[in-house]
Amino acid sequence: MDWIQTVIIAIVEGLTEFLPVSSTGHMIITQGALGMESTDFLKAFTVIIQFGAILSVVCLYWRKFFYPEEAKKPGRSWWGAVWRFYLKLIIGVVPAVVLGLAFNDFIEANLGNVMLTAVMLIVGGVFMLFCDRIFCSGTDETPITYRRSLVVGLFQCISMIPGVSRSMATIVGGMSQRLSRRKAAEFSFFLAVPTMFGATCLELYKLLSDPAKRGILTEGDGLFHLILGSAVAFVVACLAIKFFIGYISRHGFAAFGWYRIIVGLAIIILSLCGIPLTMAD
Repeated sequence: MDWIQTVIIAIVEGLTEFLPVSSTGHMIITQGALGMESTDFLKAFTVIIQFGAILSVVCLYWRKFFYPEEAKKPGRSWWGAVWRFYLKLIIGVVPAVVLGLAFNDFIEANLGNVMLTAVMLIVGGVFMLFCDRIFCSGTDETPITYRRSLVVGLFQCISMIPGVSRSMATIVGGMSQRLSRRKAAEFSFFLAVPTMFGATCLELYKLLSDPAKRGILTEGDGLFHLILGSAVAFVVACLAIKFFIGYISRHGFAAFGWYRIIVGLAIIILSLCGIPLTMAD
């Protein structure tokens, strides 16, 4: 991997991680277009640079992470508000943790399934053309309760199917609970922090616990690529989140639906043309 490939993959990660377009689908196209081989380092790299994207959420929404809106209400303590905010995130993550452990082998087996990813991109795209009409009653005043957090967490589990998009699943889950597009998207970002942090830690644990793979992160320019990739992903994710929140508040999800359909069709066409498209596994 050279530094140009590092930057390109990090840009794709930063752009697609929080948008409802499936980062997996874009990684398939990007790695195929760059002619990159499926290696242990590439797999670790694509997971670890998510840490940069995580930091972008904390940076942009640091007030809500450390001074939740509930703390501003009369008679509410800061500590109690912070505890309830993080408890909602924990509740939202639990379903993915439980199902992820229960179906780990199935998830691993289908993670690199290119055609499944393409089909789910198209199916999800078609759904997004109509989701604004289906869930049109959400408001910014709807509170995020423990029950609503659990429901969004259950929706997040759907994203274990390649091509669904974690962002799309959780935003739709929030809108199904009468949250506005903006509020559902923001909660999706918040929920991504513990979810993606856990995935990053799990990948590092798998890597470091295997003596044969333990040194791949520090071999050659490995550490340089990880730092560069995380930094680029952080900057690009910040810009993507700001654009996304402003756009969906005014225009909804139809454009993202059409985009998903185009990307899904592109993957199918490239595969039928014999162009090798794979995910690192």
